[in-house]
Amino acid sequence: MDEPIRFDTKIAVLLRDDLAVWQRLNVTAFLVSGIAATHPEVVGEPYEDGDGTGYLPMFRQPVLVFEGSKEFMATAHERALRRELEHAVFTQDLFATGNDRDNRAAVKAVSTADLDLVGIACYGPKNAVDKVLKGAAMHH
Repeated sequence: MDEPIRFDTKIAVLLRDDLAVWQRLNVTAFLVSGIAATHPEVVGEPYEDGDGTGYLPMFRQPVLVFEGSKEFMATAHERALRRELEHAVFTQDLFATGNDRDNRAAVKAVSTADLDLVGIACYGPKNAVDKVLKGAAMHH
């Protein structure tokens, strides 16, 4: 029997608890794409089924999803900034845009303290991610 694989890093998404289901799914997909794009080491090998049909690779480790209030989003964001933990952000304004250029412009138009965050994705050392998300509940 193979020993379980343990990771010293963590991929985690924090979603604001008042989002509609479609928003939660959309925000999660966008946020984790930033991690996959900038950290190739988190992506595993391509998949193949029993007939030899190939599929795209996915993350090599679990993505944990948490939820918190609007106030907690700001707290977690401040913690991530203070710890210099790389993270992706998704603001309420991005629901009204339809492309990357407009998304980036919408974030740039608002100061850090005034971002209306609905989602954050973090990747880094397990203990640092845990400290940023301390107090958040697992998404259910």
